[in-house]
Amino acid sequence: MSKQRSAFMTNRLAEATRATWRSPFATLSTAVLAGAMLCSPAYAQLAGAIKGSVAFEEAGTSPAGVKVTATSSKMPKARTAVTDESGSYSLPMLVPGEYLLTFEAADGTVRTASTEVRLEQTTRVDMVLDSTLDASEMEEVFVTGRIVNLESNSSLSNSIGADMVDGVPVGQDYRDLMKLIPGVQYTQETVRGPSAGASGQDNVYNFDGVDVGLPGYGVLSSEPATHDVEQMAVQRGGANAINFNRAGGVSVNTTSKSGSNEFAGSVQYKFQTPSMVGETRNGVKSETTRSWLTANVSGPLIEDQLFFYGSFYRPYAELDNKDTAYGPVKSYSSDRHEYYGKLTYAPIEDILLNASYRTSDKKIEGNSIGFYEPDSVSAGSETSMDILNLDGTWIIDGNTTLSVAYSDYDNDGGTTADTQLSVQPVLGGSLDIDNIHEMGYVNVPSYRDEDTPEDIAYNDFIRPYVEQYGFINEDGERQGGGGVGAYFQNEVVNYHRKTFTAKLDHTLTWGDATHELHAGYKYTEGGEILDRNANGWGSISIIGGRSTTDDGVPVYFQTRTPSSAFNSSGNVLDTYTKEHNIEFNDLITYGDFMINVGVLLSQDTLYGQGLKEDSSSPVGFIESPGTNYEMYNVPFSKMIQPRLGITWQYAGEGTVFANYAAYNPAASSLARAASWDRNRTQLLQEVRFDADGNYIESEPQGSSSGKFFVKGMDPRKIDEFTLGTTREVTDELSIRAHLRYREGSNFWEDVPNDARLSDDAPQHIQDKGLYLPELPDLIDGVGSGSSYVIATLDEAYTKYYEGSIEAEWNGDRFHVNASYVYSRYRGNFDQDNSSGANDQAIYIGSSNIADGVGRQTWDNRDGILRGDRPHQFKTYGYYKTDWNANIGAYLIYQSGQPWEAWDAEAFGLPSWYSSTSRYAEKAGSNRSKSHWQLDLNYTQNFEVYKGTMVNFRADLFNVFDRQTGYNINPYVSSSTFGEPRNYFASRRLQLSLGVNF
Repeated sequence: MSKQRSAFMTNRLAEATRATWRSPFATLSTAVLAGAMLCSPAYAQLAGAIKGSVAFEEAGTSPAGVKVTATSSKMPKARTAVTDESGSYSLPMLVPGEYLLTFEAADGTVRTASTEVRLEQTTRVDMVLDSTLDASEMEEVFVTGRIVNLESNSSLSNSIGADMVDGVPVGQDYRDLMKLIPGVQYTQETVRGPSAGASGQDNVYNFDGVDVGLPGYGVLSSEPATHDVEQMAVQRGGANAINFNRAGGVSVNTTSKSGSNEFAGSVQYKFQTPSMVGETRNGVKSETTRSWLTANVSGPLIEDQLFFYGSFYRPYAELDNKDTAYGPVKSYSSDRHEYYGKLTYAPIEDILLNASYRTSDKKIEGNSIGFYEPDSVSAGSETSMDILNLDGTWIIDGNTTLSVAYSDYDNDGGTTADTQLSVQPVLGGSLDIDNIHEMGYVNVPSYRDEDTPEDIAYNDFIRPYVEQYGFINEDGERQGGGGVGAYFQNEVVNYHRKTFTAKLDHTLTWGDATHELHAGYKYTEGGEILDRNANGWGSISIIGGRSTTDDGVPVYFQTRTPSSAFNSSGNVLDTYTKEHNIEFNDLITYGDFMINVGVLLSQDTLYGQGLKEDSSSPVGFIESPGTNYEMYNVPFSKMIQPRLGITWQYAGEGTVFANYAAYNPAASSLARAASWDRNRTQLLQEVRFDADGNYIESEPQGSSSGKFFVKGMDPRKIDEFTLGTTREVTDELSIRAHLRYREGSNFWEDVPNDARLSDDAPQHIQDKGLYLPELPDLIDGVGSGSSYVIATLDEAYTKYYEGSIEAEWNGDRFHVNASYVYSRYRGNFDQDNSSGANDQAIYIGSSNIADGVGRQTWDNRDGILRGDRPHQFKTYGYYKTDWNANIGAYLIYQSGQPWEAWDAEAFGLPSWYSSTSRYAEKAGSNRSKSHWQLDLNYTQNFEVYKGTMVNFRADLFNVFDRQTGYNINPYVSSSTFGEPRNYFASRRLQLSLGVNF
């Protein structure tokens, strides 16, 4: 039972929320059991809920018929409920925010209580009424309900409000919010997500309920920011079958700010000059100036019915580029404009509608110029993001609610060479070697030591090109090693996702048990449209006769040109996935027990490009460039994801809980990676020429032709078991501790069809034979196909163990969250460690893993995975001072990053062979240094006019300048083997000035 808090106040919400002192009179007459955030994702449609019960001090007085009214500045209309015979009431589908509850009994007894509703959480407020007291006095009694952020249920969830987002040093980007999640590693990678008991590509990120992760890759779009975030809800594990949670890692949702009956707004300008950024470990000083301008306005369009909220955001960065070895170059700039509008409409009390639209345009100029390159090779990029979101809730009756939502997400981007070349390459055509800088991006060759006749001949051949295109070194001589011409390609990549959801919730009482029944359906179609083409011949190398064809013909020039440059049938690759999800859930409350029983059923269908159905073909398909086809279907019967949980509440102040959940992560890159047209549109052609620029031959490099799937595969799966306890120590202090185990299995990868037959494979693996014995017949039937297939890797697995304790103190001025997590992450399949440059959107299902000798699951891969962080301590919070200021802090300590040596020669391969992802020792044999850092912020507010505030803010990140190295270079052949390739950012200061009105 929560301790009782009360004060004599008026029942105006604005004044009521300031109540901080106790009254013996109110304590004797009222009691609030406020704070247990119960498991209630039934209200996860960008909403929360309030539940509770009402009782009377007088024995024998029926608690039925008490009217409970919830009012908030966030809700256009008040919500009401009437208690049933047991005194229970429910107020579902509430916009997150501060609420005033009014309890009115038939005899005129009135009580009020304030509380907070959190996103995807249910706040419990129980009230005891005393009808013997004078009714007029009752109107003056105010009870403050406290909220416990660690909910009494079998899930691992957290809810973080705007006060915390604003009160601590976070950052401007959506991904910066991840640092606040207990148990989730702190990372400065800019593309991949943090490891949270699974791959960083298994996380799901929602903004206003809209998935803003890139379809097919599971990484977070770089565009979302934090300026509109009102609240954040996080589910790390223990999911039930509500809200369609298939995240193998962490599932994050945020809700944006909204309007109210009062006109309000704010403007803030934040900046960071080069002098406010510390030097790197190598003594490099920042020369980039950054600024962030945000503005918003909100208010009523129709009082008590229609609210609006609008915002503008402009992050800007500029760098005055110095001269390169080739002379002056254009300056770098990044300029983005984002507009957001939201309407909240309540035509009647029981219906609430939201409509929002976000549009963002970002332009980068003067990018990609290296020190040994001229201005002509620069490239620019433009990215736009548009998100339409419509959702509505209808409270059909006191026990039944319906919610629906539709979203349309587009993230379109492209890179364009600033210098566009007019030459159109033709396979079999010649290369204009007298004007080679107009043919593509030219790698200027360097002289060889003249020790052999071959070196002398080579130097004689390249000398005219070095003299014409080389840069002048310190000795005033022309030198090779740079690059001239123009950026090598133009590219457009558009991501899109449309989603529709419908949810029905119903509460019923059956005997002594209450059932909260939920049913939901979700349809999603998301994919990628890629259009990539060469700028001229692409990348050009001057070989000078040092290389020959298989027939012994000397090669003097060589280009790497996208095949799309020679393709007359179109270059666009359009692939997508359709998902159907159905869920059923029953949350049963029986005495001190809550039992959750649910199941999520999913069906995924991959659609590739490049084939079409043809009955005349023995395999039913023939090649058809540009045609979409159903590539692979995973039926409902193979994606049955049970969700079972039980919670026992003891002594009214603590719980013990257990949960089992299965997840089939939705993200997969195979629709694109296994398409037949991937070869046609993305394959690089290595084109070779003689000394006069005449065509000799061409040979495909990289990429692959279409891949066949092994039939009947079970999809990737994560099984999870959780055991834990929560305790509300006081009104202010709550703690939670838990143990968790996750196991991943059924990992799909593209793999050589005969990989099992390798001599170094375990005998029991060899005995299984080919993955797809009929592959030659399939290739013959279609007319083409890869020697690789999509298969479930034998015995591939991951295991994650976690023990955690976290606490939250929520006082009137002081709010702090602290957590310590011990974890181990082991296995032989590491999605986070499959590339030399891992901070990128890596194919899921078609990575370097299992690609030939040295990359199989039995090749030293069984060990510690890249996301393993045995120890992590994290604490953050803020304090509101007497002088109208806010002081915030964030402290993190975590173990270093595992790594191992990579070396192709360890597997008997030649030295020129790629060592990428070929482990020369057991996975995770080494570890980088542990990292800790402290971030601080201070905000001072001044009231310059009634209702108008001016604030000055300073955010200081990495106060002690802990530039810990990570991303260790694993290549044994490299001169920097074992050294960090990245460091945590140096100390940096951001200052801002804002006005709120």
